Amino acid sequence: MRIAILAPPYLPVPPKQYGGTERIVSLLTEELVVRGHDVTLFASGDSVTSARLVSPVGNALGNDGTQKGSALLPLLHYSDCFRREKDFDFIHSHAQYLGLFLAEKSAVPVVHTWHGSFYEGEVPEEKRRVLQVFQNQNFVSISKSQQEGMPHLHYIGNVYNGLSLQAYPFVEKPKGTYLLWVGRIVEKKGPLTAIRVAQKIQMPLIMAGAIDPIDRPYFEEVIQPHIDGSHVVFHGELEEKELVSLYGNAMATLYPITWHEPFGLVMIESLACGTPVIAYDRGSVSEVIQDGKTGVIVPIEQGIEGLMNAVSSIQRISRMDCRTSVESRFTIGRMVDSYEKIYNHLV
Repeated sequence: MRIAILAPPYLPVPPKQYGGTERIVSLLTEELVVRGHDVTLFASGDSVTSARLVSPVGNALGNDGTQKGSALLPLLHYSDCFRREKDFDFIHSHAQYLGLFLAEKSAVPVVHTWHGSFYEGEVPEEKRRVLQVFQNQNFVSISKSQQEGMPHLHYIGNVYNGLSLQAYPFVEKPKGTYLLWVGRIVEKKGPLTAIRVAQKIQMPLIMAGAIDPIDRPYFEEVIQPHIDGSHVVFHGELEEKELVSLYGNAMATLYPITWHEPFGLVMIESLACGTPVIAYDRGSVSEVIQDGKTGVIVPIEQGIEGLMNAVSSIQRISRMDCRTSVESRFTIGRMVDSYEKIYNHLV
């Protein structure tokens, strides 16, 4: 098939550090090429791919909100893909809201994979209004929980994200005695909760996370005062190999989110290395974590006490079970198999 993959222009594909959407786009694109499809990737000019790369706006625009506040350059990027639509059997868009406007008049099928929340109060209401207007376009969700945010959208499939397991080696006996928190430094992802849990049970906490400029005041005022380089260690953004080492040698990964995270790559990255996950029961957590087998799911009303109790029981979790759950459910092969079924339906 002749496939156009449309990525956002804010970060390169794959990302050099943080960037879940771009990581999944890269894995999907590369596997489609391996399977013999004719793939064109519309992404920033500093992207690296074995597909045909088209970069209308040059290098990545940046993920700090400066360019996101203006639609002009992203629209140039997206519209270049749609101007070439007849070169493809279909377009697989990861462009989200702006892509909906362009897809409406497309002469070839378009499918949208959404990487954000649909829930009221978690995205601006104007964005939910756009989704309402374009609700009959083709949507692929990345979890059943994501669909519940706007159940009336025209979903033609649900495809869980997948990993390349070679990049996440299994660690049977971790070298560390620390807890791990990974993510973007923002309140809804629970960095302060993770710190409080670690402080109360007197276990070291290692944190690895990106800080967008808009979130820097939160980091400096709320998180940074707890970072002492010993009990709470903050590494900032890390490259994949460094992050994988932290995953593999942790006792557990804390994931105390308070929003409807549509998937959460952190969970499957941790499990792939054999490290169980302790998470609040929000978003896709119950679809990814098998409570009592690959981690512990804590009702959010139990708060920090519930998370502390979960840490005390984490030794009962089999690290091999964690790895096996990813091997059976969240591989790149399984993800691309599902997308190929959707593509065949489209054409």
